[in-house]
Amino acid sequence: MTPVTDTVLESRGGVVVIGDGQPFVVIGERINPTGRSTLTEQITGGDMSLVQADALAQVEAGARVLDINAGVPGFDEAEMLSNVVNAVLAAVDVAICIDSSTPEALEAAIPLVEGKVLINSVTAEDASLERLLPLAAKHGAAIIGMANDEEGISMDPRVRLAAARKIVSAAGDHGIPPADVVIDTLAMPIGAAPDAARAMYETIRLVRDELGVNVSCGASNVSFGMPDRSGIDAVFLPLAILSGMNAAIANPLHRPVRKAVLAADLLLGRDEYGASWIKDHRAETGVGSPVGS
Repeated sequence: MTPVTDTVLESRGGVVVIGDGQPFVVIGERINPTGRSTLTEQITGGDMSLVQADALAQVEAGARVLDINAGVPGFDEAEMLSNVVNAVLAAVDVAICIDSSTPEALEAAIPLVEGKVLINSVTAEDASLERLLPLAAKHGAAIIGMANDEEGISMDPRVRLAAARKIVSAAGDHGIPPADVVIDTLAMPIGAAPDAARAMYETIRLVRDELGVNVSCGASNVSFGMPDRSGIDAVFLPLAILSGMNAAIANPLHRPVRKAVLAADLLLGRDEYGASWIKDHRAETGVGSPVGS
């Protein structure tokens, strides 16, 4: 695989580096009202207690970046996103991924964050590139680029590569370097498309080898509609990591997923002397983990 340039995000709590040789970066997915009626009811009513509880729980479970989505049809997204971002920043000090394709919402929320944010997401569609890249460049933000265009999501890895290439090129035209572009190689539901995971793994390799950028995905998409979703996700992610993936939007509260990521870091030499693995084990069990036990 072609080595990639690190993507660096910043927050009050320090920097987060996405790249080769670095621990895999889990971007916590929980602060999203889609499919969560209680969270939707709370944030539309101005109650941020669940938002802050989710933020704290995900950070405690190892998320180093939090994805924040506040899109609810019929409500002012700019106002709600700003309120949610402020609530998260009052609870934790990790890096922030702002999940919106609405320029007005991004323009309102990005300045609230101290440091360098990640914008989720830009597609290869001309309208998306024209609307969002100037905004990202203005605020010095990094972006997640979705490897699809006006034709939708292809199962052909080379079509996805072409979309990714278009995003990286357009970003460069706006002064956004490849280091600040993370390509989402598109995890699709395995229950609907038997080749979904293999297509994504091949896309990872192609994007890395040709474009030299970091890659991510929305990990839980792959198991949508299947039983024992955590079990699928826990195998899917280490295979993605071995293929060259550096980060993923995922749920760190699912223990099988969290442990699979920690084990992958350990086995790939990204967890020196197993410090993170042992720390997690002690937190879970309250006891140490002697070598050979």
